[in-house]
Amino acid sequence: MGAVKLLFVVQRPPYKSENPRLALTHAIASQTAEIYMDDGDSVVPTVVFVGDGVLNAVKNQNAMKVYGVTSTENHIKSSLMIDMPVWVCKEDMARLGLKEDQIITDAEDMGAELKTTFVSYADIQKEMEAVKHLLFF
Repeated sequence: MGAVKLLFVVQRPPYKSENPRLALTHAIASQTAEIYMDDGDSVVPTVVFVGDGVLNAVKNQNAMKVYGVTSTENHIKSSLMIDMPVWVCKEDMARLGLKEDQIITDAEDMGAELKTTFVSYADIQKEMEAVKHLLFF
């Protein structure tokens, strides 16, 4: 079978909903499915932020200080720490007036080497067509 590709598409903003954080939680947890798979098979999750979902990837939102909950920022950094790809749509960043330096791009403070990837919507569309499981949040 090889790799089972999963794409978690986050399209909702981080306000008044846990859906974006749940997408990250599910993506991270999806890798535990490998214990039930044949040797050599793997789960390959990717999280993509599109539309207003791009707002989830903005740095320094202070969720713990303001709301007393863990932030989406921590979840994104945890994803990068376990080498799970995190993509952010460039066209939506431009539409929202966001620059790359405003986005969570790494988790070096947690020892992660993987960085956030800024991609076009065309690349995201190709990935949507290529994955076995497509999940929208």
